[in-house]
Amino acid sequence: MDRDLEAKILDILDRHRIMTIATLRPDGWPQATTVGYASVGLTLYFLCALDSQKAANLAHDDRVSLTIDHDTPDLMAITGLSMAARAEAVTDRAEAETALQLMPAKYPATTTLPMPMPGPDEVRIFRLTPVVISVLDYAKGFGHSDTVTV
Repeated sequence: MDRDLEAKILDILDRHRIMTIATLRPDGWPQATTVGYASVGLTLYFLCALDSQKAANLAHDDRVSLTIDHDTPDLMAITGLSMAARAEAVTDRAEAETALQLMPAKYPATTTLPMPMPGPDEVRIFRLTPVVISVLDYAKGFGHSDTVTV
């Protein structure tokens, strides 16, 4: 992958905290949901309730699509990511605890959580490994995107 494009992807991942993730329901319909995320390099983590529809969907089919973006009043300042990725439940306790520590670190130090972060046994934590990444950057032209296979 081109170093400049990878740097752009990592910058977008670092600057944002939420994404829309689409999973596939057993009946074939996609389900899009907004979730918080943390990342290490190109690997993303998110968590959900143990009995959530997302967790059930991912148990059936590990393919996801996701977007990360933000609203801007300047049409030509639109940037974002779209990814196709594989989701895998995190079962290693050390990795799960690390992922849980990364989540609140995405917020300013002055932010206090309304409750303690859940433990690894209280939530399902997923690792997302990108397969295809599209980088949307209108500064390069209306609707411009660069796509890479990882």
